Amino acid sequence: MSLMQVGETMSTVRARALAALEKARGGRPGLDFILLALRGKAAGFEKVIGLIDNMVKNLAAEQKEDDSKKGYCDTQLDQTEDKKKQLENSISDSDTAIAEMEGSIKELSEELAALTAGVKALDTSVGEATSLRKQENTEFKELETTDTTAKEVLLWAKNRLNKFYNPKMYKPPPGREMSEEERITVNMGGSLEPVEAGGIAGTGIGASFAQVSSSSSRDAPPPPPETFGAYTKKTGKGNGVIAMIDLLVADLDKELQEATVNEKEAQGEYETMMQDASDKRAADSKSITQKSEEKASTEQSLQDEQDTRGETATELMNTEKVISNLHGECDWLLKYFDVRKEARSGEVEALSNAKAVLSGADYSLIQSKSFLVRRHAQ
Repeated sequence: MSLMQVGETMSTVRARALAALEKARGGRPGLDFILLALRGKAAGFEKVIGLIDNMVKNLAAEQKEDDSKKGYCDTQLDQTEDKKKQLENSISDSDTAIAEMEGSIKELSEELAALTAGVKALDTSVGEATSLRKQENTEFKELETTDTTAKEVLLWAKNRLNKFYNPKMYKPPPGREMSEEERITVNMGGSLEPVEAGGIAGTGIGASFAQVSSSSSRDAPPPPPETFGAYTKKTGKGNGVIAMIDLLVADLDKELQEATVNEKEAQGEYETMMQDASDKRAADSKSITQKSEEKASTEQSLQDEQDTRGETATELMNTEKVISNLHGECDWLLKYFDVRKEARSGEVEALSNAKAVLSGADYSLIQSKSFLVRRHAQ
């Protein structure tokens, strides 16, 4: 009877343990093996309990590995996503900086072109102004020479008229100044060589005017008559001519004076223009140098920024590959982590319940065996 009771107890315990394990059955090989061992009845409860302990340890190790992998995946994905965002922001900043520098370079190029064209136009205007000033100065000098010569001729004619009509106002030409050699020749009874007709009364008036002088001398009016009336009439006529000459001389003086004032003003304006042009050219040249240096510096910065953007774009591409690999490695685990953890927890709970059942039965069987041994001994 006792052996039958023990046998019924072991069958009951085995059934209860199988029922507990069936709740966690999910196709796991280790669990199937334990179920197989319980059903086969060849393995004792102690061996089955050992299998359960090993499986619980394996499940704990698997959970620990999942926990570690999940932590790794969360950390790596967060870090790489942050890095990706930083790289994208850096590329955006580079694009903005590149656009600004390209705009600055374009603006500097336009300013340099305008400055260069301005300097060229300024040089052209300076050349034209200089050519015009030379022409005006040449015309002034020609007018000055012409008016001066005409005035000398008129004054010479007036002086010749005064010789006959106003003797007191007549100014004889200066005597010839002899050289030391000519004085010796005269003192020794010699004669001087005649002076070539090259001027009038030493005034520098041209030979043509000298010829006029000679002709005037030959055609000079005769001495005034002895009668007072006739003399007065001729004197009045001569004075009228002299007055006309004075008017002509005054007109020449006025014309020359106005021309001199205009020449002085034109020269002053030209010099002012030249100074202003020189100052502007120096300022524009300095600005061209500065803007050229700024453009070169900006172009170098643009090249550096483009290189940096290229490197950042390459790093972003590599980061995206890392993110893609992480998703391939981690997405399944992250998606089913809670499900796996819950299932594993259920398996551990079922194994623990089965172990508790088997452990309790094993202890009872030990007590039953001790009781049978005692009774047999009696």
